Amino acid sequence: MYAIIETGGKQYRVQEGDKIVVEKLAVEEGQEVAFERVLTVVKDGEVLVGAPVVAGAKVVAKVVEHGKGKKILVFKYKAKSNYRRRQGHRQPFTQVVIEKIEA
Repeated sequence: MYAIIETGGKQYRVQEGDKIVVEKLAVEEGQEVAFERVLTVVKDGEVLVGAPVVAGAKVVAKVVEHGKGKKILVFKYKAKSNYRRRQGHRQPFTQVVIEKIEA
């Protein structure tokens, strides 16, 4: 059994026991979070597709940790004008473990 959920503007295919990294959530570590935007559920070969979401379905997950991703460098440059700007960025994330899929 697996589901496709949407959070943070991205879609994830999840099964029970999966560890996934999503955009940062405003939930403390160790607490549970429920993802209500379930787009598809596949259970024993039966496919439930939402329009746009599956009614009454949710995915319950537990927050493992918060953190920041690897640093990326943003470099702006304009030729022949001595214009250079360098800036770093680390995207915050939340790692969750999928506990159960309810459909």
